[in-house]
Amino acid sequence: MSTFIPTVRETFRYKGKEGQLAWIGHRLGGLGTLIFFIIHVVDTSWVYFWPQGYHHAIVLYRSWPFQIGELLLVLLVIYHGLNGLRITLMDWKPTLWRYQRQMTLGTFGLTVLFYIPAFIIMGSHALKNLLGIELF
Repeated sequence: MSTFIPTVRETFRYKGKEGQLAWIGHRLGGLGTLIFFIIHVVDTSWVYFWPQGYHHAIVLYRSWPFQIGELLLVLLVIYHGLNGLRITLMDWKPTLWRYQRQMTLGTFGLTVLFYIPAFIIMGSHALKNLLGIELF
């Protein structure tokens, strides 16, 4: 919690371009993944401790807000992983810092490229669950 307030404050102070977007995206990706893991552990434990609650959670997860949230979560996880690799590479080879802008834009591009098949597959499942429309 001690880093949450400075993170929010610095989000609105810094006026960078793609660097700020990369920073915000990395934080949101990590936070979204953490929240998902916590919810997942709790609701999975309900299988044993509260089976009715688990069944209700599964029904809830098939609703459209959760389906959209799942699509967003996958985008955040892909971006967080690729951006983490970018940061690791730049820390490993400090000479790469002069290419920070290009590497950041490359990370954005790779995220979109990797997300397209995930979106198609998960989006088709969401359409089937929500509207009964099968694409494949």
